[in-house]
Amino acid sequence: MSNIDINIEIQQLITSEQAWHYKVIPKEVNGRSITFYSDKNNVDIVEDELELVMGKDIKFSYADDETIKHALARYYRSHNGSTVKKVHKLANQDVDDFLGRIINDAHQSRSSDIHIEPMEQKCRIRIRIDGKLIEKYSLNPKEYPSLLNKIKVKSNLDIAEKRLPQDGRMVHDTATGKFDIRVSTLPSIYGEKIVMRLLSNDTTEINIESLGFNQNQLNNYLTGTKRNQGIILISGPTGSGKTTTLYATLKILNTDDSNILTIEDPVEYTIDGVNQVQLNEGIGLTFARALRTFLRQDPDIIMLGEIRDVDTAQMAIRAALTGHLVLSTVHTNSAWGTISRLIDMGVPAYNLADTLVLSVAQRLIRLLCPHCKTIDNEADEKVPLALSNTIAGIKIYKAIGCNQCHFTGFKGRRALYEVLPVDKELEKLIKQQASEIDDYLVAKGIATISSLVLEAVVHGETSIDEAIPLLLNDESIMNKAGNDN
Repeated sequence: MSNIDINIEIQQLITSEQAWHYKVIPKEVNGRSITFYSDKNNVDIVEDELELVMGKDIKFSYADDETIKHALARYYRSHNGSTVKKVHKLANQDVDDFLGRIINDAHQSRSSDIHIEPMEQKCRIRIRIDGKLIEKYSLNPKEYPSLLNKIKVKSNLDIAEKRLPQDGRMVHDTATGKFDIRVSTLPSIYGEKIVMRLLSNDTTEINIESLGFNQNQLNNYLTGTKRNQGIILISGPTGSGKTTTLYATLKILNTDDSNILTIEDPVEYTIDGVNQVQLNEGIGLTFARALRTFLRQDPDIIMLGEIRDVDTAQMAIRAALTGHLVLSTVHTNSAWGTISRLIDMGVPAYNLADTLVLSVAQRLIRLLCPHCKTIDNEADEKVPLALSNTIAGIKIYKAIGCNQCHFTGFKGRRALYEVLPVDKELEKLIKQQASEIDDYLVAKGIATISSLVLEAVVHGETSIDEAIPLLLNDESIMNKAGNDN
């Protein structure tokens, strides 16, 4: 056999510890018997013990040792030499213990979110790792309500309310410390869907030098953060790492002689010496209202989690004009797009030109596993016609999957940055409300996200499948490709 495929229900018949200990993979259940894949030389050693552990008759299908090892790495992930425990059906588990196992599994996997989704035939539990969802558990729909109620109790949500969305928070204890979890419920046709966002309180690993800036970008960014007034804006879609960049910036700005105030939704990390405020729109504590109060708190540096409306944008401009350094985020596709968006929202172009210090755009790309990546001979067929000339002649790699990457083909992520410092020439372009600044970017040697993702493809760091969505978002790339065709 070269490969073993099992579904999530079969996978849950044994724990990760049992699978690795006995070196077996469950194949099927038939009444009182369970069939396992195993190396033939291993059968005599484990058969009797497995029958005692499982309480069922044990049968075997034979596979070579290498195939078993691949299946163990694929279905029963290990982390730094230790195994992540799988669970049996919830009917045989204490619900509190089951919830703890889900959260610990996600935390050890460095997952950002847990999705619990009721469906007609089952309840699916998935975790997001490196931006992609992976199914980890499956429950009988009848077992889901007890798990839902446990999560609601821990998050201070209303158990009786099942028709409206709810938001809450809980604290989870681990052997290495505590961390917060943001909980969101959403009514669906089969029950309430739950998403749990894991919020780490530890900022020790956040370092501005290791985020992904190249040296020129880092120099421009750090120079901008040394200004004592103005606005630094970071743009990108949800999940692109904007908040991490902001926290890394606050760490270097956090000195004894500075008063730093933040308004966040949610507070994802806690930093000693920084005055952090949690947004609460339910009681009227919005970004704009908090910012008005901040201006009476003698701040040096203000961080707004996001500029969502014209009121907040105008207040941020006012704070910058009156001698404060303001950091915030905006949902746009590019550094120049951020400027256009604020002008469209009603911010006067001359005010924006006078206050904006830096506009930064960022994205996250998954990195190919260096142990198993291979040349993609079918890359030309995957690329949209408009981009075919862009990658012509480039040796492109694709994801395969191995033990090192748990058969995902990818290992880690890296941020790509577009850093646009505002100089006198760009100030004029902002005041003129220029529609595009491609010539300016080329003249200044400013790398765009599109050029950086193409560079990552050329160097074999990522696949064309990862690059295409970013390239398609760049109008200048698409226009140029269209003209070339």
